[in-house]
Amino acid sequence: MGKLLVVDDDQSLRLLYQKELGAMGHQITTAASAEEARQCFEKEKPELVVLDLKLTAEEGGLEALRWMRDFDPRIPIVINTAYPAYKADFSSWLADAYIVKSGNLEELKATIEKLLNKNQ
Repeated sequence: MGKLLVVDDDQSLRLLYQKELGAMGHQITTAASAEEARQCFEKEKPELVVLDLKLTAEEGGLEALRWMRDFDPRIPIVINTAYPAYKADFSSWLADAYIVKSGNLEELKATIEKLLNKNQ
């Protein structure tokens, strides 16, 4: 299973994703901000990133997406956001997948598995 980094400023969602994705056998690291994500990304070297676009700090998810791509373009990144309008932003096209958050995590789980299997 994969080593995942989940970046979301909502603590309850980080805990939910950690529980649900961890139950699938993945090793989960979480970050609440873009700066924390940067540190985890460089230190942990995840196999896949789940990234929210609306982060509360001064640096948002699109900026984080750009530097992650610059740091290591081989790592798949899944944008996971409540805002479908960002899909039209060219910067979001750097991601491997774009998912609108919902109470059902099946699309997110299936996308993660597909991207991890594609990179093996």
